[in-house]
Amino acid sequence: QVQFVETGGGLVHAGGSLRLSCVVSGSVFSTYIMGWYRQAPGKQREWVASISTGGDIRLADSVKGRFTISRDDAKSTQYLEMNSLKPEDTAVYYCNSMNPPRSWGRGTHVTVSS
Repeated sequence: QVQFVETGGGLVHAGGSLRLSCVVSGSVFSTYIMGWYRQAPGKQREWVASISTGGDIRLADSVKGRFTISRDDAKSTQYLEMNSLKPEDTAVYYCNSMNPPRSWGRGTHVTVSS
């Protein structure tokens, strides 16, 4: 069974930075297209970023220029580097594979204060 464990969230002031990690177990990480998603209070979960097996990166318009995604296949881990954080980035952040998507992990909470 594939499992995702997200860590690295916390409370930061606007303009600050955080680095989220997602460790994947239970399958061959290197074959997955991986994504980051977030769910803000009272809103639906939304896609934030994705990275292909070859390292191609896609970012949601709302985070372009501020966030970047990376992966380390040897560690079965992907990362989300978040800079210039805004209060509207406050959410629970989740990772998941995209080919296909699997059961969600618990996520990691990010709170950005103004």
